[in-house]
Amino acid sequence: MSGAPLYVAAGFLVGSLIGLTGVGGGSLMTPLLVLLFGQSPTVAVGTDLVFAAATKLAATASFGFSRRVDWRIVGRLLVGSLPGSGAVIAWMWWTRGTPGAADHVISRWLALLLAATSIGLLLQRPLGRISVEISEQWLARAERLRPALAIALGALLGVFIALTSVGAGALGVVVLFALYPRRLKGDRLVATDIAHALPITVIAGAGHAVLGHVDGGILAALLLGSIPGVLIASRLSLRMPEALVRTLLAVVLGVVSERLLFS
Repeated sequence: MSGAPLYVAAGFLVGSLIGLTGVGGGSLMTPLLVLLFGQSPTVAVGTDLVFAAATKLAATASFGFSRRVDWRIVGRLLVGSLPGSGAVIAWMWWTRGTPGAADHVISRWLALLLAATSIGLLLQRPLGRISVEISEQWLARAERLRPALAIALGALLGVFIALTSVGAGALGVVVLFALYPRRLKGDRLVATDIAHALPITVIAGAGHAVLGHVDGGILAALLLGSIPGVLIASRLSLRMPEALVRTLLAVVLGVVSERLLFS
């Protein structure tokens, strides 16, 4: 594979940013593959989904054995997210004979979700306070609707993840925090989000692979760079201001969103 060192370097960069900020790789890796390396949006999404599945597998095993995953909530979300991701793969299968159709839809939705992630990073604290107030007041009056809401929002997450590879991390945490502000806190929130994202990325990644959207050489090079990047950055994150890193990342995602939207 030509340009393998550049893919390793890209993997290291993305892994480092994940270690510093905790933001999912889809927000970073997919646009990097499209804009910097010239990969088609479908190949970028498919390769990144398999990349994400490999990394989330180890994380889920660690969280699961330590009993930090709320499997009941994971099950509710999967009732909606698995059919949602399956519907996207089915749509890609039916439109495979129309060149560029999936690429066009993916690039536009990817730009919109990156913009939403950028805004969420900049307004993380005020949005967090507002979501707690609204969710506690509203859901307290409609407790019986919480499972149905989890299924519905899970379906949206499944569609977004299979279509753009964005949403397994940042958007998933937002959904869980809004639905279960008191039940899920700290590492339980992150653990439950990762456990929910794992089967979606595995199934969606497998679907993209069947459709020929996964480049094995690129995938191997990205993993070769990302693993040491995550390990190094996770230690450096203790010494760097989180607000500064998140602000810089939000600006980068905003610029990338603009490039994808108007390219």
